Amino acid sequence: MNEQELIVFFQDIHAHPELGFQETRTTERVLQVLRENGIEVLDSGLETGAIAAIGPAGGRVIALRCDMDALPVQEESGLPYASEYPGKMHACGHDMHTTVMLGAALLLKEREKELPGRVKIIFQPAEEVDNGAKRVLATGLLQDVEEFYGIHSYPWFAPGALGIKEGPVMAAPDGFQIVIRGKGSHAAQPHKGLDPIPAAASLTLAAQHIISRGMDPFAPAVVSITHLEAGTTWNVIPESALLEGTVRTLRPEDRVYIRSALERVALSTAESYGCTAEFTWKEGSPAVINDAALCGFAKEIAQEMGFQIGRQEDTMGGEDFSEYLQHAPGVFIRVGTGGDYANHHPRFTVDPAAIAPAARFFARLAEARLGAK
Repeated sequence: MNEQELIVFFQDIHAHPELGFQETRTTERVLQVLRENGIEVLDSGLETGAIAAIGPAGGRVIALRCDMDALPVQEESGLPYASEYPGKMHACGHDMHTTVMLGAALLLKEREKELPGRVKIIFQPAEEVDNGAKRVLATGLLQDVEEFYGIHSYPWFAPGALGIKEGPVMAAPDGFQIVIRGKGSHAAQPHKGLDPIPAAASLTLAAQHIISRGMDPFAPAVVSITHLEAGTTWNVIPESALLEGTVRTLRPEDRVYIRSALERVALSTAESYGCTAEFTWKEGSPAVINDAALCGFAKEIAQEMGFQIGRQEDTMGGEDFSEYLQHAPGVFIRVGTGGDYANHHPRFTVDPAAIAPAARFFARLAEARLGAK
């Protein structure tokens, strides 16, 4: 595949977005290109997604990872190759991620005889919805990987710029649900019931004190209550109130503390209003923490190749690339893609000019790491 053929592939994937664990067509297209170019596809047992391997066994093993799934977003980009599927869109650049890593695989295949080790290319399903990284790791095919490198589009950099930052770069995205139970009654006779709504309102405010009064001011963390629901009509005090939200942390100890504190505040606040509370924690993936030494190496490669190294904004968004980093160190790298809209926006776009340079970078980085001592 030359650069123009890569762009055509990208546009095809963009026009046919598939949600998590539904990436059947995307997987078939990737497998087609891999097999046409003689690249080994490992027997992973994955229904969607794939793992390819290039280079001889016996040396070091480096992994490059991309994600493949789209979002349930109605596209408004106006692109000539916009989504053909209503309500589905590649609004986070996973189509570009897939194309870049496919391009890197093709470049590595050209130099396979010179490679001193093995590169595994991970085409991962379901990053957005269901932690597909765990399913990929469960195949057992990555146990020998010594370093992982991931990609993410970054619209605030122009093509030709990379964001490489050591330390925490993405948060642990946990969720929670709290059900406050009281006793329903007629709204004109509140004394005959136990109103869960004041308890829910008080808890919404009290939860913010976990951050402002319980956390180190220099430790980034977020508690957001995003869904509050109670009652069905204007003249009835309901039996219960529902609160849902998310917690974002960068440090493992903060994650443990906020979970415990939030449950304590929920139970005690409900009790103070004569109600009870049920607390459910939905654990997400860990924070993404880039290895400092590997970041330094990646920056050197990028500078040698003429890339600009930018300082991307910190974010409390989550990414299941962190699951791979529980097994081996690595770096999550942002690639400038241009554009005027953020990821997940209906008008998000990727400049195709970013694809070929990024593919060359990841291929060169993997090859260099194979030869590192």
